[in-house]
Amino acid sequence: MSLQIRPAHDQDHQAVIALAPRLAIGVAAWRDPEAAMGAARQWLDGSMAAAKERRGAVFVAEDGGEVVGVVSVVPQRHFTGAEDAYVGELAVAPHAVRGGVGRRLMAAAEDWARGQGLRHLTLETGAANLTARRFYAALGYEEEGIRLTRPLNPLPD
Repeated sequence: MSLQIRPAHDQDHQAVIALAPRLAIGVAAWRDPEAAMGAARQWLDGSMAAAKERRGAVFVAEDGGEVVGVVSVVPQRHFTGAEDAYVGELAVAPHAVRGGVGRRLMAAAEDWARGQGLRHLTLETGAANLTARRFYAALGYEEEGIRLTRPLNPLPD
């Protein structure tokens, strides 16, 4: 594997968007999967635009000329007022999983955050995405908040 981590370029846009299905893993069963896919594409589009405007960064993992992973990172204010770095998306192509791609991309996001003078890197993932949760825990990330949702039955007529 000749893996290279580099900033994303405009010509990477389609390859980055092609990784959107990886972001829908772990979405709650009661959520619309098509809506989740649409949101994932919008997130990636927004992250690419933010990086182009220097409001954040997007890094890709390239192996033999093929984009096999992406991570986006932006500054974001925590509710306490502290400014943190926030990973909006991390996605690795199925055939590149468990090859160190995710680790290298997260290291790039951490380096970017340090370079911006930020002291924390935060992210979110689906509660049902146990693989991702284990991955982040292995990198030293700790769960800080829990989001709870309850599907409601339709109102009676």
